[in-house]
Amino acid sequence: MTARIGVYPGTFDPLTLGHMDIIRRGATLVDRLVVGVTTNPSKSPMFTLAERMETVRREVAGIPAAIDVVAFDSLLMDFATREGATVIVRGLRAVADFEYEYQMAGMNQQLNRNVETVFLMADVALQPIASRLVKEIALYGGDVSKFVTPTVCQDLVARVETLGRRGTP
Repeated sequence: MTARIGVYPGTFDPLTLGHMDIIRRGATLVDRLVVGVTTNPSKSPMFTLAERMETVRREVAGIPAAIDVVAFDSLLMDFATREGATVIVRGLRAVADFEYEYQMAGMNQQLNRNVETVFLMADVALQPIASRLVKEIALYGGDVSKFVTPTVCQDLVARVETLGRRGTP
């Protein structure tokens, strides 16, 4: 029997409780979940790719499932094919997410009809969480502990302190 492999892609800058919820739930749908950590030219990351990879590895270590963390810098469908995936896992928070993700799923289907996109609704308590907003709150000295794990919170506080010393907003 062939293992069902899924890919959950993202920049994870930073990894939030919402991401962790989708990883946990997505891992139950497949035999192996590949968390694909990527770069996005339209985003200015707070953490390097290596730092984000290490964070995801650290945070998923306690999940009792087959989860691999892999970097990629290519089309998602090319990455999915390389990993042997037949499923793309995506999280949805709101209607605006659905519109974007629906369009992406349609484009991805045109690129490879053998890979299905599965949408998981965010837990109601986690729906407002967005990495972009978490970074902004952290940069202004706000408490982000409700949105990320304790270790990611420590990472964010340390990074903001480093950025402040360099004079970067």
